[in-house]
Amino acid sequence: MAHLSARADTAYDNSYHSKLRGRLWGALEDTAYDERHDENEPPGFSYSNPFPPGDMHEGDERKLLVASVDEELLTHVARDLQDNRELNVGEMPFHVEAVTAIEPDVGEPGTRGTIETGTGLLVRIPPWKCEEYGIDHPGGDTAVFWRPEHTTEPLVTQLEANLDKKHSLFCPDYLLGPSDVEGDLFDSYELIKTFAVPLQVTERERMTYVLSKWKFGYTVRDDDHRRHLNLALDTGLGERNSLGLGFVNVTDRVRPGETELEGEDAFA
Repeated sequence: MAHLSARADTAYDNSYHSKLRGRLWGALEDTAYDERHDENEPPGFSYSNPFPPGDMHEGDERKLLVASVDEELLTHVARDLQDNRELNVGEMPFHVEAVTAIEPDVGEPGTRGTIETGTGLLVRIPPWKCEEYGIDHPGGDTAVFWRPEHTTEPLVTQLEANLDKKHSLFCPDYLLGPSDVEGDLFDSYELIKTFAVPLQVTERERMTYVLSKWKFGYTVRDDDHRRHLNLALDTGLGERNSLGLGFVNVTDRVRPGETELEGEDAFA
């Protein structure tokens, strides 16, 4: 976690994605992780927006979370933020006051909680899947952005398939992936909102994505399920995590034997 302070009065810049992505990839330049930049694969890390969002006065505090399956990758990012404490995120100038390590965990089996999408979730449905879900496709090979009228079935399927891919990339082969076990990843799905946002995908390409924000309820069934949920915390859910999309965090957690109030106090 990077603890930030605003260096000037500024409006919150919702188009922060490409600038923040550039700084993080810059921290990985000339490391073993640099080659992932040009691969069409999940990068193995995710990150939040500077939060809480909102216009700032000089000296106001904000935070930035960067998560990864790889501790060494996080070490490179932390070192870069400590060595160069001026952090310009779009039109928002910050000073990095401190960098601290945290270890989020959904909890041992029996734990109940909520995972919330801190940034927009990108879920696209392949054209060959549209007929299966009764979704009209405009033709061609373009994927369709998930929307509420498509129901949660294709969303759940695509999220699991995406997490399966990340599991195969970043977890040992002998461990079971999300699609190898019985039971759903989440118990409940509460849609907060959908929205469209233009993003600078590459230096020459700008695209408008339809994103969604969610609260996902979960109950940890076993160690496999715990690993899958923690993988989502580390790598993000859905697509384009290197753009800052799909970052998720645990917002409440109740361990076995705790009451709701005890769980909230313990988590806070």
